Amino acid sequence: MNEQTAVTQDTATEAPKKPVLPDAQKVLEVKHWTDRLFSFKVERPASLRFRSGEFVMIGLMGDPHPETGKQKPLLRAYSIASPSWGEEMEFYSIKVQDGPLTSKLQHIQPGDDIILRPKPVGTLVHDALIPGKRIWFFATGTGFAPFASLLREPETYEKFDEVIITHTCREAGELTYGRELIESLKDDELLNEVIGEGFWKKIKYYPTTTREESAKMGRITDLMKSGEAFADLGVEPLNPETDRAMICGNLAFNLELKDLFENTYGLEEGANSKPAHYVVEKAFLD
Repeated sequence: MNEQTAVTQDTATEAPKKPVLPDAQKVLEVKHWTDRLFSFKVERPASLRFRSGEFVMIGLMGDPHPETGKQKPLLRAYSIASPSWGEEMEFYSIKVQDGPLTSKLQHIQPGDDIILRPKPVGTLVHDALIPGKRIWFFATGTGFAPFASLLREPETYEKFDEVIITHTCREAGELTYGRELIESLKDDELLNEVIGEGFWKKIKYYPTTTREESAKMGRITDLMKSGEAFADLGVEPLNPETDRAMICGNLAFNLELKDLFENTYGLEEGANSKPAHYVVEKAFLD
């Protein structure tokens, strides 16, 4: 009798089990950079292989349906910020208070599970570009994420003599994630060993802000049109003979750069199936 009572009590006090997420991966680390931006790392599935610059679908379960109680996954395309050789997977996200996914995702903690669909795709890969001497990475906001991957990819430095990364944000604090990552490359013993001592000297970093006062203010497209960006960097304007480029930003930014590339600099858009001078990540929305 006593034994039976004990079993009943243990059962009654058991915490309700959390629903098992499909394609679940455990959150390892979360870091909040500003009140609008955060990054997080999750376990990498042993079978998942990707090319630096690609993205995957990640998410959480939505709220239960008021009538049926059923839940559907809320998924969004996220560029992988970690390099292809990394043992963990890193992501960089904006917080949208009323966003269906990010309103929930911003509250994740180490130990939580998220959905990670193991099917990486994307156009911001070296395979989509023909050989050149200099590569440009153009980002706004969290569009820096795929370049965080490519800046730690040995192939980037094997294929190009110079790597220029421009990052345009509204406020100076929004540049912190990218700036700290680039600074960390100097002391990364593994990368210096694998790629070559001082590989980071090939990088030219050009951060700008559009609202808050900073060392360099202005939209990168305006700074290119005026020639100021090229003068600051000490380089010639883009040339199809030598320059290759990747774009990851908001839609207006993407379209403006696309127009500049094609009608001012004579660059042709490439794809995995037909490599050319530049590529755009169309799945990204800042």
